[in-house]
Amino acid sequence: MLLRHRPPHIDDKPVTVTKGFEHLSDEWIAVLRWLKASRVEFVLVGPAAEAVRGNVLASGPVAIVPAPYRRNFERLARTLTAAHACLRMDTGVSAGDQETAQVKLTGEKLARGQRWTLRCGTHDLDIEARPEGVPSYQELLYEAGRYQLSADLSVDVASPEDIEHFDHVRRTGTTPEIRITRVG
Repeated sequence: MLLRHRPPHIDDKPVTVTKGFEHLSDEWIAVLRWLKASRVEFVLVGPAAEAVRGNVLASGPVAIVPAPYRRNFERLARTLTAAHACLRMDTGVSAGDQETAQVKLTGEKLARGQRWTLRCGTHDLDIEARPEGVPSYQELLYEAGRYQLSADLSVDVASPEDIEHFDHVRRTGTTPEIRITRVG
C-alpha cells in the first residue's frame, strides 16, 4: 500500500491554539486534527463543543455528528480501523479505567445511526446517533458556527441549543419534549 493512501495517525504533539481557546484539552485538539487530516466531515457536539463555545469546565470525549453520505462514513470507518478503535464500555468508573471491546467498524455500520462510544489509544470519541427528534446533520450545519482553533484547524461547532439537545439525549436516551399546559 502506498504511504499516501494510509490514514493519518493521531498526532499528540502540542499545537499553538488560537487566543481564547487555551482551555481546550490537547487530547481534543489531537482528535479534531486527526479527523480533519482524514477528511472526515462532521459537526462537533458534546463537551468539546461546549468548551469551544466558552464553557471552560467542560470535560468528556469529543462527540461528532458525521456528514451522512457513504464516502464520509467509509472514510471515518477506515480512519477508526487504522487507529485500532475499540468500543468503550461506560461502566461508571473513571475514564482511564473503562473497559473496551474490539469492534469491526464499516461505513455501513456507522450509517445505521446508532451511537458509538469509542476509544482510539488514549483518546475518546463519540459518534452520535440520529434518533427521532434530533436535528439532522444539515440542520446542525446550518446553525453551526465555524471556529478557527489553531492555524491549521477549523471546526464546525453546533449551536448551544443543539449541544444541549444532544447532551439531553446522551444522558436520558430520549429526545427532550416541550409541554405547554394552561393554568387558569
